[in-house]
Amino acid sequence: MYVNGQLAGRHVGGYTAFSFPISKFLTFSGNKPTKAEVVVKLTNRYNPDIPPLTADFTFYGGLYRDVYLVAAEPVHFDLDNHASDGVFTTTPTVSATAAAVVVAGTLTNEASTTRRVTVLTQLLDRTGQLVARQQTRLALKASQTQAFRLALPSVRQPHLWTPDDPYLYRTVTQVLEGNTPLDEVSSPVGLRWFRFDAAQGFFLNGQPLKLIGTNRHQDYPGLGNALPTALAERDVQLLKQMGGNFLRVSHYPHDPAVLAACDRLGILASVEIPVVNAITDSEAFFQNCRTMQTEMIRQNGNHPSVIIWSYMNEVLLRLPTGIKRDNEPGRVYLRRVATLARQLDSLTRREDPARATMLVCHGDLNLYQQAGLTAIPQVIGWNLYPGWYSPDLQGFPNFLDRHRKDLPDKPLLVTEYGADCDVRLHAAVPKRFDKSMEYANRYHEFYLKAILDRPFVAGCAVWNLAEFNSETRQEAVPHINNKSLLTGDRQPKDTYWFYQAHLLRTPVLRIGSRAWTLRAGPAAGPDSLYCRQPVEVYTNQPTVQLQLNGRDLGTKPAVFGVARFMVPFGNGLNRLRAQNPGQTVEDQTDIEFQLLPARLASANLPFAELNVSLGDERTFTDAQLHQVWVPEQPYTPGGWGYVGGHVYKMPSDRLPYGSDRDIFGTDYDAIYETQRQGLKQFRLDVPDGQYEVTLHFAELEAAPAAEQLAYNLAGEKAEGSQAAPTARAFTVSLNGQPILPSLSADTYLRPLRATSFKVPVTARDGKGIIIDFTAQAGEAFLNGLQVKRNY
Repeated sequence: MYVNGQLAGRHVGGYTAFSFPISKFLTFSGNKPTKAEVVVKLTNRYNPDIPPLTADFTFYGGLYRDVYLVAAEPVHFDLDNHASDGVFTTTPTVSATAAAVVVAGTLTNEASTTRRVTVLTQLLDRTGQLVARQQTRLALKASQTQAFRLALPSVRQPHLWTPDDPYLYRTVTQVLEGNTPLDEVSSPVGLRWFRFDAAQGFFLNGQPLKLIGTNRHQDYPGLGNALPTALAERDVQLLKQMGGNFLRVSHYPHDPAVLAACDRLGILASVEIPVVNAITDSEAFFQNCRTMQTEMIRQNGNHPSVIIWSYMNEVLLRLPTGIKRDNEPGRVYLRRVATLARQLDSLTRREDPARATMLVCHGDLNLYQQAGLTAIPQVIGWNLYPGWYSPDLQGFPNFLDRHRKDLPDKPLLVTEYGADCDVRLHAAVPKRFDKSMEYANRYHEFYLKAILDRPFVAGCAVWNLAEFNSETRQEAVPHINNKSLLTGDRQPKDTYWFYQAHLLRTPVLRIGSRAWTLRAGPAAGPDSLYCRQPVEVYTNQPTVQLQLNGRDLGTKPAVFGVARFMVPFGNGLNRLRAQNPGQTVEDQTDIEFQLLPARLASANLPFAELNVSLGDERTFTDAQLHQVWVPEQPYTPGGWGYVGGHVYKMPSDRLPYGSDRDIFGTDYDAIYETQRQGLKQFRLDVPDGQYEVTLHFAELEAAPAAEQLAYNLAGEKAEGSQAAPTARAFTVSLNGQPILPSLSADTYLRPLRATSFKVPVTARDGKGIIIDFTAQAGEAFLNGLQVKRNY
C-alpha cells in the first residue's frame, strides 16, 4: 500500500485482514490532514512461498472485502496487532452455575505527554442490562504501550450459548480520561464449554451433540469473491434453516460477517488457513503460514462460535514431482511437513488454548500415520469420498471403523464428503459419477446413516454448502464444483431437504426434485396416456400421503426420512400435493410433463418433438429452452431409436459412460460428452409431415490428454491416456439423401468442440425418418438428436 507515493506496508496472503499506520505519510493543516492519495496494489500471481499453492477452487484477485480508514485519539487500544481489535475476550471457565469472563489487551499512548486513564469493561446481557464490570487505572508515559487484563466478577447462573438458544452477552471496553471516552471496543460473548472425546464424540455444555453441517466457499455466480455482506450472512441462514449446527469455514478465513452470523444463529465453526494440497519447504513459506495462523486467531478469536482452529487440508494429496512416500526425498519431505504442522499446532495452542486444533487429511490413513501427522493435532479431520472417487460406498464406514481401531485416542470429524450433482441430470438407475441428482441422494443417505450410527464420529461437514467456482474442473458444468446441497444461486437440491428432514425438530415435508418441474418420458404402452416416474418426499414424520391432480396415490412409510412413490404422469400439468396424515403440514408442486407417444403415429397422442442424448442413460432438462432430452433407446417398429453401435466410454473405470472433458462452443456439455459410436442408423416412425432434424456432434477421442487433477483421488488413468484412434470419416444421409457427405477432423469434427447441423426433411408414404451413418474410416458417431414436427 502506498500513501502519497510512499510505501506504507506490504501484506502476504489474500484471506486475512491487514492494516498499516499512515499518519506519518500525511501532512496537516492545523488539526486537519491535507488531501492524501492511498493506492493499494495487489497480485494473485503464483508464489511458491505463499499458500495456497494449488487447490480445487479458483484464486480470484482484487480487493474484495471492506476497507476502512481508522481515526483514533492519541490514547487508544492497540491498532497494530495483526489487524485485530486489540482487545480480546475469553471465558476461561464456564459451567451451568458460574462463568468467568476476562478481557485483555494493550493500550498505546501516542501523545507527547503522560496520560492517566481508566480502562473499564462492562458485561451486558442481551437487553443491555449490566451483568458485571471491572476497571483499572493506568498512567501511560509518552509513546508507551502497556498491556492490561481485567477479570470480571463471576457470572452466576449464566444463560448458556447453544445452537438452539444462541444467547449472546457482550463486553464493552472503554478507555476513559476522566469521564471522556477515548476509545471503545465491543465483542460478543457466548458462555459455553465443549470437549471432543475419541470414543463418544463432541459435547457442548456437558451434553452430547453431533456436529452436522457443511463446508462453505465464499464465491457467488457473477460476483466472484466480492460478495455483499448480506449474501455472506444468507449462506449461514440457509445452513441454519436446514437444521445444521456446524460450519467448516474452508479453506481460508472468510468475511468477518460469516462468523458474526454464526454467533447470532448458533452455528459452531471451524476456521483454517489456506495450506492446501502441498507445502513449499522454505523458511519463507513456513513463516507466512505462521503469520497467517496468528492473524486468523487474533482477528477471529472473539467469536464464541469458533471451536476449532485448523491449519492444513489434504497436504499430502499429491506429493511434489520426484518425491515418493518410500524414497529418501519423500521421507525428508514428510518430515518437513510434520515440522510445519508441529509449529502451527504449538503456535495455536499458545495463542488460544481454549479451542481445539485440527489437521485435515484425505483418505490415505497409512500415509498420514507414516508422516506422523495424525499424532499432532487434537482432532483429525478426514475428507472421505468412497463411492465417488473410489468405487465402493462401503469403504466409508470401513474407514471410520479403522480410524477408531488404529487411532483410539484421537477424536474424529468427517470434514468433507459429497457427490457431484447437476440439477439438470436425472437417472432411473443412478450410477457413480453420472452427476445425477438420484446418485447424490443415495450417496448422502448412505453416508449420513453411517455417521449417525457411530457415536465416536464427532460430526460431519458436507462438501459443500453451495456450488462454487473451480477453474481447473471440466465435466458437465465446466469450472464448477457441484458437490453441494445448493446450486450456485442458492436454490436447494434434494439433499438439502433430506438433511432438513433429519435435523429439524419442527415438522418437515418437502416434495423432492424442486428443480425438476419440467419432465418428459415415453408413454407406458401404445395406448397409454401416462408415464411412471419416481417422486421422493422428504419428511421427519412416519408416513406421507400423495395426491396427483386431486387423486389419491396412497400413503407410504418414510424410510430414513424419505417416502418414495412412482407417479403416473400425464401429458401437461401435474399437480402433486403431499401431506402427513393427521398433521397440518403439507407441500405442493406443479410438474409439466411432456409425454412421448410409444407409437409415434398414435392418434391419441400426436408427435410434436423429440430430443435424444446418445450414449446416455440420463434425462437432461433445459429449463431455459423448455426442452427435455431423454436417454437413447434401441429402435423398435412404430417407435424410435438407434440401430447398431456402442456407448462411448473412457478407459478409466470412474465414469460409467461418456467423457469428463470440457466441450467448447456450447453450454450443453452434458449432451456433447456422451455419444454412440459405430452407429448404423437412427430411425423414427413418425407420421407423414414436415420436420426439422438437428444432429449434434463432438469428437471425444482425438483430443489432447487432460491434466490429471489433484482431486482425482482414486489414482485411475488420466483422461486422454488412451492411444489416439484411427482417423475417422463418415457420411450422414437423411431419408436416402446425403446431407453430410464427409464428416472428419479435416472438416467439422474438431476435438472437444460442439458442432450442430439443422436439416429440414419430409416424411412421406409412411416411411418416417431414417438417418444412415456410413463410415469410410473408423466409426461413425452421434452425440445428440433433435426432431421437431413443423406441420
